[in-house]
Amino acid sequence: MFTGIIQACGALRATREVGGDRRLEFTTAGLDLDGVKPGDSIAVNGCCLTAVELGAGHFAADVSQESLDRTTLGSLKPGDPVNLEPALTLATPLGGHLVSGHVDGVGEVVDVSPAGRSQRWRFRAPASLARYIAEKGSIAIEGISLTVNQVEGPEFEVNIVPHTAAVTSLGQYRPGQPVNIEVDLLARYLERLLESGHSAASDGVSEALLRRSGFLGG
Repeated sequence: MFTGIIQACGALRATREVGGDRRLEFTTAGLDLDGVKPGDSIAVNGCCLTAVELGAGHFAADVSQESLDRTTLGSLKPGDPVNLEPALTLATPLGGHLVSGHVDGVGEVVDVSPAGRSQRWRFRAPASLARYIAEKGSIAIEGISLTVNQVEGPEFEVNIVPHTAAVTSLGQYRPGQPVNIEVDLLARYLERLLESGHSAASDGVSEALLRRSGFLGG
């Protein structure tokens, strides 16, 4: 699990084929790897990857063809910026929202416009994900925890403050750029609850209902 608070903006350093998968090597741009060991998870542009090699200022991870096809990792070129976040620990402040690192789909940047000192960004999500995106809800774009300001069909807007633009890859993105999208986990769970045959509007969301639907044990 992750928080969507980016710890460093590194870059793709090199790629090579290893046994049918692709090994991607990333520079870490000052990310503290002292507590990271082989087998630990690091989110790269919102994708949960397992570190298999660690060195001074870099690490490598193996990426399956499935992940290359279903995320933006497959289109990365050496030198491209990447957002990095180590896995959440019990001592990590939860400054964003709970992010699994399992990308739901690839969208794109539609427009960027000024909004005071900030910027208003419009993204287009795959149509299949539109129902999970709600105004004032949370969403992860390239691993960044963001708040949705407005929704119009598959398109939605967020505000990017100067700090976020400066310390993440977004500062280098332009309209047309593909982006990894992970919708809020709570939206997924609510959909499951409603599909279980209960109506939250008529029955109410109670402890008994959550227990019958498998969300609570005992």
